[in-house]
Amino acid sequence: MDVSAAVVTLLLIMDPIGNIAPFLSVLKAVPAERRRIVLVREILLAYCVLLVFLFFGTYLLRFLRLEQETLSVAGGIVLFLIALRMIFPHEGGVVGEPLEGEPFLVPLAIPLFAGPSTLASLLLLQRSSPGDSTSLLIAVTIAWAIGGAILLSSTFFYRVLRQRGLIAVERLMGMLLVMVSVQMLMNGLKTLLRGPA
Repeated sequence: MDVSAAVVTLLLIMDPIGNIAPFLSVLKAVPAERRRIVLVREILLAYCVLLVFLFFGTYLLRFLRLEQETLSVAGGIVLFLIALRMIFPHEGGVVGEPLEGEPFLVPLAIPLFAGPSTLASLLLLQRSSPGDSTSLLIAVTIAWAIGGAILLSSTFFYRVLRQRGLIAVERLMGMLLVMVSVQMLMNGLKTLLRGPA
């Protein structure tokens, strides 16, 4: 497995730059002295969720009897739809109505950091490189650490990039994710059309 390619793919899907504004919006309701603690806790919870899918994803695929081609095609379609939403965002964003009180697990850890698309991509990466869990663990950890560092520095990035800068970066990441999703879809269709060996 190409660790650097996996890291870039996971980072694009996690979209930490695009998540800065929703994270700051959710954390507004948290007292200032608790914000960093809550943020670190949610980032660690997201890592735990990623690890659960990393180590038990294969069993889930076996239980559901999913083939690699199916996962690749479905993952490509889902990622394409998510990329379109990054490029053409809808009103209200991904978090919907703000929750009362301090967030726990939802919506910061799940679905903003470790969302369905990230988990599906993790399953796909795991399925495409069976027996290479160490490389995937390294890729997940690096992507998570970079994403977590960006979110921990969210106030700095917001001050530097402002709202328009964040939107521009998110649209650019969406364009890159469109290409990744189309490639995933094409790989799945090629394998499917080739038929059983």
